[in-house]
Amino acid sequence: MNMKNICFYFQLHLPYALKRYRFFEIGNDHYYYDDFQTEETIRLLVEKSYLPANKTILDIIHHSNKAFKCAFSISGCTLEQLEQYAPEVIDSFRELATTGCVEFLVEPYAHSLASVFNELEFERQVQLHAKKIEDLFGYRPTTLRNAELIYSDEIGEKAYQMGYQSIVVEGGRDILGWKSAHYLYHHPHKKNLKILMRDYKLSDDITFRFSDKSWTDYPLTADKYIQWIANAPAEEELINIWLGYETFGLKQDASSGILDFLKAIPYQAIVHGIEFITPTEATQKLESKDSLSAPYTSAWGSEEKDLSSWTGNDLQQEALQKLYAVTERVHLCKHKTLKRDWLMIQSSDYFRYMSHRNAYNSPYDSAYDAFVNYMNILSDFLLRVDAEYPSSIENEELNALLKTITEQEKEISNLTKQLYTKNKK
Repeated sequence: MNMKNICFYFQLHLPYALKRYRFFEIGNDHYYYDDFQTEETIRLLVEKSYLPANKTILDIIHHSNKAFKCAFSISGCTLEQLEQYAPEVIDSFRELATTGCVEFLVEPYAHSLASVFNELEFERQVQLHAKKIEDLFGYRPTTLRNAELIYSDEIGEKAYQMGYQSIVVEGGRDILGWKSAHYLYHHPHKKNLKILMRDYKLSDDITFRFSDKSWTDYPLTADKYIQWIANAPAEEELINIWLGYETFGLKQDASSGILDFLKAIPYQAIVHGIEFITPTEATQKLESKDSLSAPYTSAWGSEEKDLSSWTGNDLQQEALQKLYAVTERVHLCKHKTLKRDWLMIQSSDYFRYMSHRNAYNSPYDSAYDAFVNYMNILSDFLLRVDAEYPSSIENEELNALLKTITEQEKEISNLTKQLYTKNKK
């Protein structure tokens, strides 16, 4: 009989809050962020969720004699906010990393939609995030988690080309069909790329239904939850439970007993002979059941499991097209502030706020308000890019110009060194 394995992974992502940016500020104000709102939100998450949950997981790891394992995916912009406003959380993640029971996943640095709109930008952001994770936690990621679990065969192939062994994907019916999410799969053309599929029902039972008294299965206890997993067909060996980390303490308040539920999970699993596993361990320990084809792009942000939450209307499409149209020009720039703004304004949340149906947690009164505020910011940003490299110049000319500038800088540097050496003599 196959041993059942639970793979927990927790997502931490918070975009920088954008300030109310008026039309008359375009060209005059190049700072786009509401620092007060950003700090207030991250501190709320830290105090109610991140620190208590990290302490709980550290206790679970020690009390289970390291039987409990899990993974985290923390976006680059969230890591920056934690470094600035709550460095104690970075320290607590370092402590978790030293246990050897935690895996850190890689994702696009800005939690962006770059994988859909610009392949090179996607690759750059993944590389940037991998370096950030390694610098902070001493861990080189081997599993890719795309923003919003966006996936297709093409994205999987790109992940493989970048050297990743595995990728985590939403377990929607459009990809799985009649297959179960409770197995390890592989890419149809790149067999060495393993695919892990999220069980969205078991995941959402915790995130959305844990304290819902109208739910037929309320209250959700650890023994009941693990029993559901134990009752799955004996040959099903991988149960992927992935959720936003804010579930613990924020979406589900601490008074609901959510942290006690988490604490009890390992004990109940051990009773039923169920083990815990990280995504990379799953690829090493388990055999792939079959290939899994995803010719169309999927995600986890809506009932449709598609991109409609971010690209479903004309407002979103216009904003995204204008943003990614300047990708190559931004990459030619050396202006650090400009390049950082480029990263931060790509967060997928800003485009979801423009959705007419799925704009949850939006700070705006309507999709149109979100669009107008973003486009005002984007208009200023595009003016700054144009000042660096005018849109009248073709990208090929820009590349040649940049090459010339680089060669001139090297020549000036060499001449300066020679002059310094000569004067020294």
